[in-house]
Amino acid sequence: MLLPVIMAGGSGSRLWPLSRQQFPKQFLTLLGDHSMLQTTAKRLAGIAHKPALVICNEEHRFSVAEQFRLNGIANSGIVLEPVGRNTAPAIALAAMLALRNGDDPVMLVLAADHVIKDEAAFCHAVTKAMPLAEQDKLVTFGIVPTAPETGYGYIQRGDALASELGFDIAQFVEKPNFATAQDYIATGQYYWNSGMFMFKASTYLNELKLHSPAIFAACEASMQEVSHDIDFIRINKAAFEACPDDSIDYAVMEKTQHGVVVPMDCGWSDVGSWSALWEIDDKDEQGNVFKGDVIGINTRNTYVNASEKLVTTIGLDDVVVVETKDAILVAKQSEVQQVKQVVEQLKAEQRSEWQHHREVYRPWGKYDSIDNGGRFQVKRITVKPGAKLSVQMHHHRAEHWIVVSGTAKVTNGDKDILLTENQSTYIPVGVVHALENPGKVPLELIEVQSGSYLGEDDIVRFEDRYGRVAPTEAK
Repeated sequence: MLLPVIMAGGSGSRLWPLSRQQFPKQFLTLLGDHSMLQTTAKRLAGIAHKPALVICNEEHRFSVAEQFRLNGIANSGIVLEPVGRNTAPAIALAAMLALRNGDDPVMLVLAADHVIKDEAAFCHAVTKAMPLAEQDKLVTFGIVPTAPETGYGYIQRGDALASELGFDIAQFVEKPNFATAQDYIATGQYYWNSGMFMFKASTYLNELKLHSPAIFAACEASMQEVSHDIDFIRINKAAFEACPDDSIDYAVMEKTQHGVVVPMDCGWSDVGSWSALWEIDDKDEQGNVFKGDVIGINTRNTYVNASEKLVTTIGLDDVVVVETKDAILVAKQSEVQQVKQVVEQLKAEQRSEWQHHREVYRPWGKYDSIDNGGRFQVKRITVKPGAKLSVQMHHHRAEHWIVVSGTAKVTNGDKDILLTENQSTYIPVGVVHALENPGKVPLELIEVQSGSYLGEDDIVRFEDRYGRVAPTEAK
């Protein structure tokens, strides 16, 4: 049976300020009612398959697990990459894990952050490609182009296969200029490179070992030490760090003699910019896409995403406006690719806005940093029913907790107490403490921190039900 492999790594800066390093676009709800990761998993419903195997960064593990839990979608495990090493090694880990289970499944490799509007066409193309993968072909899906797009790589098809299920691959080509892209479209022989693949686990590993033996060897070494932690699968960090950084295209697909391309015409986009999102979304009569609380007067061909506040526009044309709790982007549609430069400047200035939102998700719930100053910080904390923060202490800060709603079970030094609405407790510097929600409804409280240092790395953790043992991790 088909084994989907969903690659949910990457940090994504092209959709800043909504996408951040710790909460990239695969976790965002940009179209419809589900995040891009959830939508990727849900569109597999039309195909017989095993629960998906997910690959992600260590820092995103709880976000991935929570998104699957919220939708009630099963998975075959969440593989944690200690460091990013591109797609060829990530897929190799999935293939090796699949073979360890005594099976040699056909793997359908998907990115977690793509949009596919015609899911029936997607399922049809996948079903059509299955016999080719079972015959030891390495299938890539080529998107039937709708315009001379310069932001995508292309695949030139060769001769039609005898089975008429696809084509040999003549060549992969890099992102072209506009004139070259026009020529590609005119020939009818070129497809956009989707980054979606299908092949047997053993077939991929054999070709990887032949064409990129250093990647194969490093992945094989990293798999000599595999551990399971809750939903997560960890590998040997040192061995994987030694792995070359390479994409599946460069490592395998451009070198193999067994690659084929199957056309797919499914309303696909990799949502590589805010202008791309405007292009694929539903528009009003003036060509606008408005998300959230927006009033537009004499505004045309404009994308506005208002997350928290009322956003009003007057006299705008061909503009992107994105508002979050801590940042606002205003840009010409034609200039949105330069958002990467904004992110790089934020990094250079050591600002936090490139890395995380004001509201940060944790396995136990979330917190929102609603105010801060030189020696204080105020957070609104939400703890899910039955969840518990780690048993911990701080060297530099004291904390005052005020319950807004729900019930809090608090460990404060050698005392265990229950707090309800409008009750509070004070945690002095250096005192071991913990916070738990024993109730059936979310616990909401206000935390006031005070002290000489308020960084999230001032945590000494003693116990944690989520497997977080490093003292530098945020609580």
